[in-house]
Amino acid sequence: MAATRVITAATQPTSCFLSKRAFLLPAKTSSCGALSFNRRRAALVLKSKKQRPFSCTAIYNPQVKVQEDGQSETLDYRVFFLDGSGKKVSPWHDIPLTLGDGVFNFIVEIPKESKAKMEVATDEDFTPIKQDTKKGKLRYYPYNINWNYGLLPQTWEDPSQANSEVEGAFGDNDPVDVVEIGEAQRKIGEVLKIKPLAALAMIDEGELDWKIVAISLDDPKAHLVNDVDDVEKHFPGTLTAIRDWFRDYKIPDGKPANRFGLGDKPANKDYALKIIHETNESWAKLVKRSVDAGDLSLF
Repeated sequence: MAATRVITAATQPTSCFLSKRAFLLPAKTSSCGALSFNRRRAALVLKSKKQRPFSCTAIYNPQVKVQEDGQSETLDYRVFFLDGSGKKVSPWHDIPLTLGDGVFNFIVEIPKESKAKMEVATDEDFTPIKQDTKKGKLRYYPYNINWNYGLLPQTWEDPSQANSEVEGAFGDNDPVDVVEIGEAQRKIGEVLKIKPLAALAMIDEGELDWKIVAISLDDPKAHLVNDVDDVEKHFPGTLTAIRDWFRDYKIPDGKPANRFGLGDKPANKDYALKIIHETNESWAKLVKRSVDAGDLSLF
């Protein structure tokens, strides 16, 4: 049976795209840069092999339901997101990225102190969360991850764009990852309000895979940390531990260690915000079909 739980996701002010000035949406519409769409999804003719309706709406409902289909740690397990009317929505495309004032939505894929490799299925309709597989088998990290891990909605690391600041590495074709350092273990599919603190430029088999280090606003220490130096002061050793964890987790499987750009050091908050802005712009091009979506689902 499918289990349904309700999570709260703040959605005002909201937009599909970041801008210097946040704004409120009218009750039944959502803005997408220069394009405006009704809440009813606009059907467009797509160029991809799969003919799918396309929308750049952002949820205008303070509650998002999470529906778990199937048994956890099985190939069929999926975590779907539902709007207030019970319709499926995409956690990647339909939950707004920015809430204004430097606050962003973060979707938990992997709770801290767990090792099942959960991820948004970017090639499936409505992009539910599922457990990653390799050669038909469920994937697990070799040891627990020590922080809540997930994605920033409405971001995309473009695999056709080389980053001149990080060894010319190309994006990994996924949303941007977040490592949330708060004390609480969160649930799969939980939507948290976070503030970014730092960024790590991981290079995984030649692909750029940004890790945004952040903290949930409801964490007891959230008021103490606002930038990378604050993390070192109030969470000593955490940034090094995050880097080392992601550098080494593939070694037990016989693969080489991952590498990090930017001098092997975490970048500050401003740089993290720059990365978020750039990948949000890349996502905008993706959903507007300015770039080839390949097998990615756009709803």
